[in-house]
Amino acid sequence: MKRILLIVVALLAATELYALDSLAVQSIKPLSSPIVVDTLKTENSALSVLLFNDGTWRYVQSATMEQDSTLYNRYWDTENVSAYRTVSIDSIPKSVAINLVDSIRNYRYPYIGRVTSRYGMRHRRAHNGIDIALKVGDTICAAFDGRVRFSKATNTGYGTLVIIRHDNGLETYHGHLSARLVEENDRVVAGQPIALGGNSGRSTGPHLHFETRYYGQSFDPERLINFKTGELRRDHFLLKKSYFSIYSKYEQDFNAEAERDEAEKKENALSAEKRYYKVRSGDYLGLIAKRNHTTVSAICRLNGIKPTTTLQIGRVLRVK
Repeated sequence: MKRILLIVVALLAATELYALDSLAVQSIKPLSSPIVVDTLKTENSALSVLLFNDGTWRYVQSATMEQDSTLYNRYWDTENVSAYRTVSIDSIPKSVAINLVDSIRNYRYPYIGRVTSRYGMRHRRAHNGIDIALKVGDTICAAFDGRVRFSKATNTGYGTLVIIRHDNGLETYHGHLSARLVEENDRVVAGQPIALGGNSGRSTGPHLHFETRYYGQSFDPERLINFKTGELRRDHFLLKKSYFSIYSKYEQDFNAEAERDEAEKKENALSAEKRYYKVRSGDYLGLIAKRNHTTVSAICRLNGIKPTTTLQIGRVLRVK
């Protein structure tokens, strides 16, 4: 530990940004993007420690530890904005469980700023992301680890655009940029500078247009990120197909979702408490009750039977 502290102190003034290909950064806090000044090996060959010029440090892991080896092969298109043109929304499951971060928390807020426009309908047009005010030239960072799928100046409303496909299966769009700091197929890590903010494309002033998509379908980024604090709302996210509607906004159904989540938790807890017993040769209600630390009357009530009911071998009884 002393060695690490000494190295940090010695390198605080350094400004060289080391190459970060095939590394994945643990985010300590989501606000700033300090510069990497050194990398230390650990006893685990799959993990290293990055030292930053602000005195912080983070674990990193090998990019070969990607969750899905096909993630960066299937539907990989570096020439077109949409890579999932052949994927029908009907083929997407009703709900998908997504691990936003892993055990070393690979997340960093892309840019801290004032939200000027939210997800939903705007001027009779679909606004598929969220807009954050900035100054031309401000640094924008990758939210999660991943690979750059698209990095070009376009003639679309996005203007200059960087799209990153992340290890968790999501894609993030960064539009209206003034400069790109990464190219197609580059490996990026959470917190790595990827672009400079601008006013390109269909834009009335400098801002970052930020989108979150799954298999090409957009959903409200506020479901993932609290844009007031820059923090993730949760580490694990249940993405529902209903979220792909432009009218499905985080604020509108948050309370209903919270109530449903609470009801699901209670239901799951009750289900976990349920216990069943398969009748074997020689069993009788008194013996079954004793084995399962309950009473004959409780078993009768749960199964709609009487104490005198003849038990068939193989019958399943609920005992709790």
